[in-house]
Amino acid sequence: MHCPFCEAPDTRVVDTRLTPDGKVRRRRECVRCKERFTTYETAELNLPRVVKRDGRREPFDEAKLRAGLLRALEKRPVESARIDTAVQHIITTLMRSGEREVPSRAIGELVMEALKGLDRVAYVRFASVYRSFEDVDEFRRVIEGLEQE
Repeated sequence: MHCPFCEAPDTRVVDTRLTPDGKVRRRRECVRCKERFTTYETAELNLPRVVKRDGRREPFDEAKLRAGLLRALEKRPVESARIDTAVQHIITTLMRSGEREVPSRAIGELVMEALKGLDRVAYVRFASVYRSFEDVDEFRRVIEGLEQE
């Protein structure tokens, strides 16, 4: 790490702490000019790219994932902590897959599985849009499947 004051190539770490948002905070001191400064380190997550139905590829966007879950869970009695856990579970599953690209359909299935565990009404809401239900019979089949489980 180069010193931001004198640009010397050698610094030493005086203190290391973990911040509440998961970053590593390091207090450093320049060996030459003795000035102190702080650096922050974050882990770089290698999430796969998303392959859309029309073939486009785009980076994975956690905000889109969360927005989809929140839209389905709107006005439902689900705690924020459980939603955060579901989002983290989906992200972890994607990272563990080791794939460089994942079809958006696979992410949709992970979301549906998470919603099934969070709130069945939200699950049916999401499924109706995601699977493009055309009539009441499709709703009935999904609801009957949930009742059987």
